[in-house]
Amino acid sequence: MDLKYLKLSIENKVALVTLHRPDKRNALSPEVLGEIEALFTQLGENKEVNVIVFTGGEQYFSAGFDLNFVRTLEKVSNEDFTALFHRAYRAMMFCTQPVIAAVGGPAIAGGFDLSLMCDIRYASERAKFGQREIVLSLTPVMDPLWRIIGLGRALEVALTGRIYDAHEAEHMGYVSKVFPEGKLLDSVMEIAKTMASYDREVLHETKQLAQNVVNQDLDGAMRLQEWLFRSFIGSEDNHKRVDALLESLKK
Repeated sequence: MDLKYLKLSIENKVALVTLHRPDKRNALSPEVLGEIEALFTQLGENKEVNVIVFTGGEQYFSAGFDLNFVRTLEKVSNEDFTALFHRAYRAMMFCTQPVIAAVGGPAIAGGFDLSLMCDIRYASERAKFGQREIVLSLTPVMDPLWRIIGLGRALEVALTGRIYDAHEAEHMGYVSKVFPEGKLLDSVMEIAKTMASYDREVLHETKQLAQNVVNQDLDGAMRLQEWLFRSFIGSEDNHKRVDALLESLKK
């Protein structure tokens, strides 16, 4: 793909996708969102990619929507843009592979939403998070936020528009771990490389399972998990990995 606002590198079955609009603190214009939609759609079909890391680098994540563009919109002419950013969101959330957010700096409003579309979030100590739509008389993305941090906390995030530091985000369960400033990308890539060494189909099914069980009753969820487990246990890859583990325990 011909990319202007994103950088892509692939190594050890990990795709590193980096937002690259530094003059605008990675603000989300229609062109940026279009590239996100197209790239994640393409990566989802790439059999050589098991895990995707999405970042803005060590300094920024994304300041949110490009407000100069948003100011040009009218109620009668906003449908195309609204549809575009939701397509970009869905391309990330429903991508075949697990997507890890590496948040090196502020992830605000639309930037917060991009981190929300990822399956796991890691942050630098200099990261900040804020769902600021309420401040601009806009409604926020509540789902999947409430599934991650609970409905009460999600309402606080959405209704106050407050900006949280990385450790607050970790405390509420939004961020899995906070790394020292400047150490984020190296640390997250090590996690991603380990994850990418696992069976691609199991990674995919586990991601889908997480999205499906929240809509099941307990009995339905247990049956789904039993069926998936049976689909993989006893497979050739399962046997190879069990043999390798047993061999390592002899040492």
